[in-house]
Amino acid sequence: MAESPRRGVPEATVGRLPGYLRALTGLADRGRSSVSSDELAELTGVRGAQVRKDLSSLGSHGVRGVGYDVTRLSDQIAAELGLLEERPVVIVGIGNLGRALASYSGLATRGFRVAALLDVDPEVVGTEVDGLVVRPLGDLGALAELLSPVAVGVIATPGAAAQDVADLLVEHGVRSILTFAPVVLRLPDAVHVRAVDLASELQILAFHEHQRELAGAGEDVG
Repeated sequence: MAESPRRGVPEATVGRLPGYLRALTGLADRGRSSVSSDELAELTGVRGAQVRKDLSSLGSHGVRGVGYDVTRLSDQIAAELGLLEERPVVIVGIGNLGRALASYSGLATRGFRVAALLDVDPEVVGTEVDGLVVRPLGDLGALAELLSPVAVGVIATPGAAAQDVADLLVEHGVRSILTFAPVVLRLPDAVHVRAVDLASELQILAFHEHQRELAGAGEDVG
């Protein structure tokens, strides 16, 4: 099983914390110093009662009539997520998706630094993406030692290569992996894996769209 969140914070709450942090960052950028739980709920699409419950699990309680201090709550959530220090990320597979991820400025503003780009294609190795030169996958060992350790490995390879890449990442000490490959990875329990399957998400959206179409057809018949 994956490592449990610190201090018994529920996994579902952890999943909502990035949304709270994103909303708080936006408020801070607009000069706001405080926010109510109901406003934070509206900004994140979460019920107000759930927001209060989530934040109380972090030990944070708003002041009646004032709400939550935006800066303090942002720092608290960032600390809970382990974002107070910059964490290096290695991306493996520099095709269209890998290049897009490497160029995504949102990583830097959320506590992550793309430290290395790796690929096995000789035509890709040596090219440059957003200031970083793509290196051969065989360089992972030296990079892992230099970065000591790599915080997150991102797999953006075709499915057929994903398991071998994941095994190599784990071999070199990576314990957190984000994969976009449409396969199930078999890895040790100590490795935390988050999978993003774009095709599956689109299929779920297609299902809901189909249900609306069926409902509409039923209403027309009636």
